[in-house]
Amino acid sequence: MKRIVTVQDISCLGKCSLTVALPIISAMGIETSIIPTAVLSTHTLWEHYVCDDLTDNIPLVAEHWKNEGFGFDAIYTGYLASSKQIDVVCKLFDEFKTENNFIFVDPAMADNGEMYRNFDKSFADKMRVLCAKADIIVPNMTEACLLTDTKYNNEYDDKYISDLLKKLTDLGASKAVITGAQYDGKYGIMSYDSVNDEYSFYAHQKIDHIFYGTGDVFSSACVGALTQGYSLAEAVEIAGEFVFASISATMKDKDARLYGVNFEQALPLLAKYNK
Repeated sequence: MKRIVTVQDISCLGKCSLTVALPIISAMGIETSIIPTAVLSTHTLWEHYVCDDLTDNIPLVAEHWKNEGFGFDAIYTGYLASSKQIDVVCKLFDEFKTENNFIFVDPAMADNGEMYRNFDKSFADKMRVLCAKADIIVPNMTEACLLTDTKYNNEYDDKYISDLLKKLTDLGASKAVITGAQYDGKYGIMSYDSVNDEYSFYAHQKIDHIFYGTGDVFSSACVGALTQGYSLAEAVEIAGEFVFASISATMKDKDARLYGVNFEQALPLLAKYNK
């Protein structure tokens, strides 16, 4: 059985980060190990949440695993809360990267042209160092611009996106994916494999609502598909279809919560990708 370790925070209530990564990856027939970077009472959509930072525990977990000889087919990081956490995770990469596994980084730090609260340009600079150690990076449009020092535009064409993808792979990762891309009336996800010099675009219908946590849902399904041996273009399509199945289930639910999508109802769709 394949094994992924995912490093990100866990919210006691709220569908994001480890709360979605663990069930989604497991549903794809992959053992899922976790390193929580923090425990939050809710995710950060709410005010007055309680947070217990676990940064100092990460090296202790890594040392124990290293002593026991544990290894992983993929290392997957999501939201990291500080520059210190990025430094610690960089060391984790150095300890557990092998010729036979890959590193998948979702550089969660911004959206809609703005950085998340409590982050600044220095954090983006530090995230660039983490991405340089990755094999695959999956930013949204805002994050892609921050990582490549590119001016963020609300309107752009496919060349703008393809140039961004090339700049992202120039950072060090061989493959890059940009979520939330839109041009010429098209909406979707564009990816680039620099090894084969191949671009691909997964198109989907426009979604007018805002759904929290869909980036985490996408990344978790994408890294699962890649670990099961699917190509980058195939993994993007698998993950994209799963996200929109989750959104569809949410839109049909009159009692749907505001803090995430009903990905649980779409989990059976992932079983067929278990090789």
